[in-house]
Amino acid sequence: MTKMTSRARAGGNAKRRPGSGRATVRLDDAKLRAMIAEVTADAHDEEEATMGFFDVLQDELVVPFTTKVLGADVVVQDLGMTDDEQIVAVCKRGNAKQRIRLHELPLPDPPPKGAEWIEAYRRWRRMGE
Repeated sequence: MTKMTSRARAGGNAKRRPGSGRATVRLDDAKLRAMIAEVTADAHDEEEATMGFFDVLQDELVVPFTTKVLGADVVVQDLGMTDDEQIVAVCKRGNAKQRIRLHELPLPDPPPKGAEWIEAYRRWRRMGE
């Protein structure tokens, strides 16, 4: 898959999920589907689609940002890939680092710039389950 050079910027509003204590970027269904189609259009398989999302997230998600994981503040410093082709957030707290699967990462309120692509990635993963 070739890396995309231009991407439509998706707009969205941060809203809390009821009772979750964390923000999510709320986009309408059509917008999410358009974002997913933009990333996956040239992908021949799931691996290429995942790499497409990784490339978009590398370009669009502004890091570092702080969020809470299990009630503790962590700094999301970067993104990475696991051996089984999952996108992870590289988180740091003090001297400790941990990789958290991006689709499980709680977003702060307000979410960082580019977080709409995390929501598109989450939706795409759910579509394949």
